[in-house]
Amino acid sequence: MTLAILADIGGTNTRVALADGTVVRTDSIRRYPNGDYKAAGKDIADILRDYLAETGAAVSGVCVAAAGPVQDGVAVMTNLRWAMDAPMLRAVTGASRVAILNDLQAQGHALGHIPAANLRPVIEGPQQAGAAMLVVGLGTGVNAAPVHGSGAARVVPPSECGHVNMPVRSEEDLALMRFIERLLAARGETAHCGVEEVLAGRGLANLYAFAASVAGKAGALASADVLAALDAGDAVAEHAARLYTRILAQALADLALIHLPYGGIYLIGGMSRAMTPHFARFGLTQTFREARRVDLLQTAFSVTVVEDDFAALTGCAAYLAATT
Repeated sequence: MTLAILADIGGTNTRVALADGTVVRTDSIRRYPNGDYKAAGKDIADILRDYLAETGAAVSGVCVAAAGPVQDGVAVMTNLRWAMDAPMLRAVTGASRVAILNDLQAQGHALGHIPAANLRPVIEGPQQAGAAMLVVGLGTGVNAAPVHGSGAARVVPPSECGHVNMPVRSEEDLALMRFIERLLAARGETAHCGVEEVLAGRGLANLYAFAASVAGKAGALASADVLAALDAGDAVAEHAARLYTRILAQALADLALIHLPYGGIYLIGGMSRAMTPHFARFGLTQTFREARRVDLLQTAFSVTVVEDDFAALTGCAAYLAATT
């Protein structure tokens, strides 16, 4: 039996698994804390060595998905200062087939291989078989990538669109943008309010701070605490969630018109799942479908939340199998 080793390298943990063709062996999935390895002066090579030593697996393929830029065949995890390339992965695993993907690219390659039970529609609409799709990551960071084709012909180009400008459509949006840029400047960070500053995990905290200031209250909560306050009916948290939903819908609508994903838009990441129960209440569909000079947004696109923690691993397996 020909096996491949897969790794989904996040900012906090690395998930490692074995795959037989396009099928990830869920009983083989293990999680490794990146911080512990970094503190010990180790990196992804050591994680892969440990996994292979623990499982005794012999593999012929390796594919990693890294939550960082991939350029010229080299993936860099900026926050961990880890880098990986094909020669290193081949030497560590003994595999003859090697692939390196950005984590969002891996999610794109997973589309079509995710069980229907792990897909939750949040905006109903048609999905054309074989048409372009769009995967949007909402988690520690924000990013999006179009997905074209299938099998060996599938192309998921990399992107860094989490750093495009936040949509500004109203006086409130302008005030929010300026508020966040002041926050960033006060922290000694680049004072640019990209969509990541409002839609990533830290974005909900930024939105809460803005909503609290509007209400004349001093407020600073982590995103998890904002979600808890939202569940408890806190008015400031509700304002923050309404802002989040509206800005997300506007950003998705812009991306839909740029990429024309008639095969569907797919949201991934912890923030998309955390906010899913609140999307209908705060008008995700209505804002997404708002009138523009073309009527495509009223008729053409669907939005689905991917509720699968292992989708990136599935994408790695699918990519490796398709390109072998």
